[in-house]
Amino acid sequence: MDTDLALVVGLVVGVFSVPSVVSAIMESRAPRVAAFALILGGGLVVWAIQEKPGGYKLEQIPNVVVQVIGRYLN
Repeated sequence: MDTDLALVVGLVVGVFSVPSVVSAIMESRAPRVAAFALILGGGLVVWAIQEKPGGYKLEQIPNVVVQVIGRYLN
C-alpha cells in the first residue's frame, strides 16, 4: 500500500470514528467498534509516517489528501 494512501485512509477512518465514540459514550455503551476504528486509523497513520522517508510535515497533509483523491478519481 502506498504511504500517501495509508495516511489518507487512516485520517478518514480516525475522523469518522470520533462521532461513533461520542455517541457510544453518550448512550452509556462501550465504544468497541469505534475504539477498533481509532486503533486502525492511528496504526495506518503511524505506519505511513514511519515508512515515508523523511515523514510528513503538517503543512504537507492537505496536499497529500488532494493528490490521493485526485489520483483515484481520474
